[in-house]
Amino acid sequence: MGAVRIRTEVERLRPELTGPYDRALPRARAEILARLLGALTREPLPGVAARAPGRITITGGRMLTFDPAAALPYAAPPAGLGCRLGMEEITDPALLVRRLGWPETFRDEIAGSVANLALAYADPPPATARPILDTGPGLATLEQLVLDGHPLHPCCRTRGGMDVADVLAYGPEHRPTLHLQRLRVPPDRWYGDGPPVLLAHPWQAPRLRERHPWLTPDGETGPVRPLMSLRTVATATGHVKTAVGVQMTSAVRTVSPAALQNGPRLSALLHALTAGLPLTVPAEYAPGAVLVDGRPDRHLAHLHRQAPAVRPGETVVPLAALAAADPYDGRPLLLHAATDPYAWWHDLTHLLFPPLLAILGRGVALEAHGQNTLVVLDGGRPVRIVYRDLGGVRVSPARLRAAGIDPPPLTGDLPTDDPQVLRTKLAAAVGTVTGQLVAVLERDGADPAKLWATAAAAVASAGTSDAKALLAEPLPVKATTAMRLAADPLDDIWTAVDNPLGQP
Repeated sequence: MGAVRIRTEVERLRPELTGPYDRALPRARAEILARLLGALTREPLPGVAARAPGRITITGGRMLTFDPAAALPYAAPPAGLGCRLGMEEITDPALLVRRLGWPETFRDEIAGSVANLALAYADPPPATARPILDTGPGLATLEQLVLDGHPLHPCCRTRGGMDVADVLAYGPEHRPTLHLQRLRVPPDRWYGDGPPVLLAHPWQAPRLRERHPWLTPDGETGPVRPLMSLRTVATATGHVKTAVGVQMTSAVRTVSPAALQNGPRLSALLHALTAGLPLTVPAEYAPGAVLVDGRPDRHLAHLHRQAPAVRPGETVVPLAALAAADPYDGRPLLLHAATDPYAWWHDLTHLLFPPLLAILGRGVALEAHGQNTLVVLDGGRPVRIVYRDLGGVRVSPARLRAAGIDPPPLTGDLPTDDPQVLRTKLAAAVGTVTGQLVAVLERDGADPAKLWATAAAAVASAGTSDAKALLAEPLPVKATTAMRLAADPLDDIWTAVDNPLGQP
């Protein structure tokens, strides 16, 4: 659904947002265009014949020109950002996709991302009387401050399958409180140790009952709040990952049979591997799913996860949320926490990188991106790391055995002993999390060279061959746009960029 149709729906559903939506559109177009230009400068994309800073030669001889600063990762582009393809000036990223001859389905995703991002900007959190980190907010409150989604993905706000009413009702950036629907399942169709009751997202539940009339309503849960991922919700006792058949960024967010089986096993493994480290992994437990043709169905499944444990006076926040605007003054949360940016950055990087490298050395590569990597703050100071959501990890049976641990039985593509695959997963911590936070601090006046040197020292302190490779090799970054255009969009595609951790 594009910007014009969304505006019509906004006017009908939330007329007070119409003016703010109109004013937010130029900013949203600029943000998505900047991400798209960034992808064109670094990813293996169709139609790109040659590259130079600010200039891309398109197959057939056309020239795409733009401000090279706008295509840098984590750029803050001005509203009205444009590019020129041949003689045509373009400010709408969906139009650029069409001119490049890429599929209309992808053009629609880009248009939807622009419109939903503008809708998020039009409906910001209400102002607060003091910085929000000072108020001891819950995790859901902080996660719902994130308006712009994935910092590098041009499909950062794609919600394929949802209309405006759905986005307003269920998108975490609109701060809803929901109730999961309990659907009773015939016992012979149930997978799981608990009672045969599926916890279904309220968007998904009526669609499931229409396809499977033998699912019977069994009431609803208490109030829950969606976290950054939309389909994962915070309850009074923990978190629940649900299946939502909506295209968001790179995938339809279901709960695969492999995740149901691997989650509890990986939780137990990581509990052992993280012993003695300032990094904890909340357990995944109590998987449940409906059997269809004898197998757990990814569209009819749920998985429980422990909430991060915090002590009195502590606050836990995803690293991605630190770049979000504080409702108090519009400045990134990070700037309220990091009153001394260099000391704060030293504390964070020395908490983050040595444990990640230690766990990798023991046999598990965590894909530590900004949504699933959280920092616990005490008085604003980082004191430990929490890693959640085990779907993207890789496990080395050989390294586990060398550490004296029997590898658990795992399904899917998690097991690998390829050191490059393992290190690539870990490098996501640099490619997304670290780079975004450095950009935030740099815009506030911090010296990025000094910040990167501190991060490099934290990596080097691990003293492992993996650490040496992370410092020396080009930095892999997930090619999210190339993945969306690939025949199988679920396969990881990586590209390499200059490594800011590299030693001179």
